[in-house]
Amino acid sequence: MLRRFVDRIPFRLTAAALMLAGGVMAFASSSFAAEKLRVGKAVPEAFSFVPLDVGIEQGFFKKYGLDVESISFAGDAKLQQAMAGDGIDIALGSGPGMAFIMKGSPVKGIAAMAGPPLLLTLVVLPDGPKTVADLKGKRVSVSTAGSLTAWLVSETSNQQGWGHDGIIVTPMGATPPQIAALARKDIDGVVTDIATALTLEKEGRARILVRFGQLVKDFHIHVIFATDKAIASRPDDLGKFVKGWLETIAFMRKNKAATVKIAADVMHKDEEIASRTYDELMPMFSDDGKFNSKAMAVLAKSYVDLKILTEEPDPKKLYTEQFLPK
Repeated sequence: MLRRFVDRIPFRLTAAALMLAGGVMAFASSSFAAEKLRVGKAVPEAFSFVPLDVGIEQGFFKKYGLDVESISFAGDAKLQQAMAGDGIDIALGSGPGMAFIMKGSPVKGIAAMAGPPLLLTLVVLPDGPKTVADLKGKRVSVSTAGSLTAWLVSETSNQQGWGHDGIIVTPMGATPPQIAALARKDIDGVVTDIATALTLEKEGRARILVRFGQLVKDFHIHVIFATDKAIASRPDDLGKFVKGWLETIAFMRKNKAATVKIAADVMHKDEEIASRTYDELMPMFSDDGKFNSKAMAVLAKSYVDLKILTEEPDPKKLYTEQFLPK
């Protein structure tokens, strides 16, 4: 009986040791679990927001202990609503979206994503207007009244010396109805993203007349936002996200083939169009996330032009650079 007791001692000690080791491993695992971060895209398929997909796939956010969840929305307004409702922690939106801050939106810009509006173009029919000067008095469709696309058309008119109404802005909602109206010659031009414009040119259905990035040099077309709640409670995670984002941009610049492959899937475009879009848009991305004072001044003016605000805000109330790498 004594022998049976002695024989069982090693087993009992081994089992206890295994249980202890398992508990230590479980504790260690939970201690180093990645921090969940909910990141919203203003729209799902734009190349502008492809860096989020690249960063997730290439592990740049995971490197800093972040588990990034990508959530897509149908435009800037929905994105802002999600932030106000604590549905996301970080948002990838538009520079004009910072105007919502002056209306009480509980967010701030934490990094400048992109500069000039290289994303947006004005397309016409192959036999349509030949130069910008030919647009005077013409009807050009945009997504909605008071949108960035509407402002770019009115700013083009203003730069031509025709005032803000020299080109007739025609809000028409989604892109397909706009393209159909152009084909019927109900309108003379359409403001659309570069990938769609390149596809239409490839199919012989339209021609790019204006690249807005060539007309508006000082701008922040895209901004990374964070909620006030995340800024107050998760400053370390926000700093890590910005580091991961900037490392992703650096990777994309050096690795076109890998970037284009991911972009083609996200955008639902063939690799030729994704490759040409890459060439058009990579120059707009910021390498350091810093806000440009001239660009912020143009944005402040645009808020008044669009009648979003009655007076230009102090740009410094719209963003913080505390999360940028020092």
